[in-house]
Amino acid sequence: MIVVQYNKGDMGQVSKFVKEIVHAPHPDESPDRFIETLVVCGKKYPQSLLIPADDETLQIVSRNKKDLSRYFTVTCTDWEITELFLNKRKTYALAEKSGVPVARTYVPTSVDDLYAYARGMEFPCIVKPCFSHRYYEIFRKKMVIVNDMDQMIAAFREASDAGIEVMVQEFIPGDDQQGVNYNSYFADGTPLVEFTALKVRLSPPIIGIPSVVVSRHVPEVLYLGRKILVAMNYEGYSCTEFKRDARDGVFKLMEVNGRHNRSTSLAVQCGINFPWIQYRHLVGKEVSGHRTALSGVYWIDEFKDVPKIFAGAQERSTSYSKFFLPYIHPHVFSVFNWSDPLPFLKRCGDGAKIAARLLLRHPRQEYASRIGQDGKI
Repeated sequence: MIVVQYNKGDMGQVSKFVKEIVHAPHPDESPDRFIETLVVCGKKYPQSLLIPADDETLQIVSRNKKDLSRYFTVTCTDWEITELFLNKRKTYALAEKSGVPVARTYVPTSVDDLYAYARGMEFPCIVKPCFSHRYYEIFRKKMVIVNDMDQMIAAFREASDAGIEVMVQEFIPGDDQQGVNYNSYFADGTPLVEFTALKVRLSPPIIGIPSVVVSRHVPEVLYLGRKILVAMNYEGYSCTEFKRDARDGVFKLMEVNGRHNRSTSLAVQCGINFPWIQYRHLVGKEVSGHRTALSGVYWIDEFKDVPKIFAGAQERSTSYSKFFLPYIHPHVFSVFNWSDPLPFLKRCGDGAKIAARLLLRHPRQEYASRIGQDGKI
């Protein structure tokens, strides 16, 4: 494993499996230099498997896939496909065209548009970015729930001031457990391997990032997941997210993630090693077929979920007995692993430094508000 990293906070670089660390500039700030760094790596390790591990690198690698393919076996899709799932505006448009259910969505360009769209919306609704990674990098949140026009306008202007295009979307009612992930590996337009998992807890609740997920067979999302990926002409690994609408029981598309993420370790723990399947397919030219996954195994993001132990039962919205169920049943942690502990220790150390800076700079009130919000404290 050769890690190309542009953020010293990345924990993967200290893994025992990493042979070499290559320092690169931020792909958004210095795209040309970032590509030049990759080319140097490609010449040193010709035809290695190049795996973008976040949306920033996914975007730039996909845009430059043709040139990078001279040096690497590139895992991501071509840009015309990548843009379909990175740009949520295009994702939802394609879903509607393909018959995949989605929440009602509008893309405002002005405050006047907000007033026009509000006539066809009910509060609460959601203001969310078209490109999620840029919004999250700036605001450390995926979206905003707004309860009235003033909040909607404020959220729109906040994003606009940062140069980020947003959407106004109908809020799909339902608790955290209504979310489902459809993980798959497509080759030649066919899902070779499929894996589904239920979301158990989000941080923060309702609109946050999963802190606990459990493997479970959810056949209702298989058809919808296949349908949107076929419509995209998607190839390779992806994690497609749905949420069941409490009003009509219909699963509605949230987003398509076209890269591996930390929760991929749940599928690996359940017997479906998506990174290895991809490696054997693209490098070894071996195509693996369907396989059965273990059900009832939990994935826990310890840096988002453990802090909730110290929160009150009302804030957790569950009893202590239910809260600890994932820790009692078979599970895998997002980061911690006895056989490779350094990434966990690095993240703990980085979190302690952030906490110390907050305590020195601001009162304990701000520190308390930050605990568990970005996974670093």
